Amino acid sequence: MSSVSEGDCSTDTGSEPGAPKLPGEVWVLVAANAVIALGYGVVAPVLPAYARHFGVSISAATFVVTAFALMRLAFAPASGALIQKLGERRIYVSGLLIVALSTAACAFAQTYWQLLLFRSLGGIGSTMFFISALGLMIRISPADARGRVAGLFSSAFLIGSVGGPVLGSLTAGLGLSAPFVIYGAALLIAAAVVFISLRHSSLATPAAEITEKMGLRQALENRAYRAALLSNFATGWSAFGLRIALVPLFVTEVLHRGAGIAGLALATFAIGNVSAVIPSGRLSDRVGRRRLLIVGLSVAGVATMVVGLADSLTLFLITAYVAGFATGMFSAPQQAAVADIIGNKARGGTAVATFQMTADVGSIGGSLLVGLIAQYLSFGWAFAISGVILLIAAVGWLFAPETRPQPVEDEHTPSRPLGPEGGGELP
Repeated sequence: MSSVSEGDCSTDTGSEPGAPKLPGEVWVLVAANAVIALGYGVVAPVLPAYARHFGVSISAATFVVTAFALMRLAFAPASGALIQKLGERRIYVSGLLIVALSTAACAFAQTYWQLLLFRSLGGIGSTMFFISALGLMIRISPADARGRVAGLFSSAFLIGSVGGPVLGSLTAGLGLSAPFVIYGAALLIAAAVVFISLRHSSLATPAAEITEKMGLRQALENRAYRAALLSNFATGWSAFGLRIALVPLFVTEVLHRGAGIAGLALATFAIGNVSAVIPSGRLSDRVGRRRLLIVGLSVAGVATMVVGLADSLTLFLITAYVAGFATGMFSAPQQAAVADIIGNKARGGTAVATFQMTADVGSIGGSLLVGLIAQYLSFGWAFAISGVILLIAAVGWLFAPETRPQPVEDEHTPSRPLGPEGGGELP
């Protein structure tokens, strides 16, 4: 793939008539995100079994997964600081290389402790490229198409996550170590493509040329940013923690269905999510982020409560689809809102890192606490509390300002971007 230069930054394959054309860098990163998520989906299903073949307990095997998430969370502040100093592009490629090499090394681990070390290093690389990917999204997104770009980014991860396990099943006959080698090789290729494609890009500006920076303290002065932190925490809790930790158990222990139906339930949520995320991103560029966030969080909260009350498979699948659709409705506008706040003229590594950390905290805390709530109270209470957290996040956006930059033709409402693009202080 040739490098993306200023002359070819107007390509937008398949864009709707009248829509602003997207820079070529967007498609490079969207493709890389899909490969990353696809490879992760290949590795994730075999990882516990691979750990078990070293003769360790089930809890030790699952801790390999937890260690990856914990290292992502622990290293996020350092990743933000590195991005602030060196720039998103360098940290993105470096993170990909760390994950590629550490993942490939897992295939040659001789002991459980080596496997744990390699996966922990992978968590560090993962948070480096994920936070810098959000930063690059902010940097390269046109102000009038940030929702559309956020939708493409989110859908690339979702499609890769859904397709990964399918691809992983095709590699099952190659042995437990094969997926790690395949994923490592794919990431090396992705890192090379991103490095070459963005090397001469006029949009992925080198760190030395960025004179404006938005620190965490400055971002926290913005009510919309604080609302985004709350809603991203709720997203991590419900969409990742609750869904992954409790939905399969609910299907087997309450609905008395097999593991295949549990997989169908997760797929139903994912289908609902994918079907809404790109349209909502486009719509947020026209009507604003706040309205979609309030409606999406509210519907997701109510649907999550109803899921916990479902006594039939039909009702469960319908509400799971609605919850997934509502989550897709607010996920792209949420990322676009953070992009509006930071703007593409300033580097906001620590602000982006903190935003991502709230989802990780919600995911880890949710996966642990919903299990305890279900054990000591009931499954219904676990889903109800998770729904309330989403509703509280919706209330947070009721008191937050709209972030979408006001189109020039809307002369009756003289607003401006909230971040450095507005040329003033944050509200």
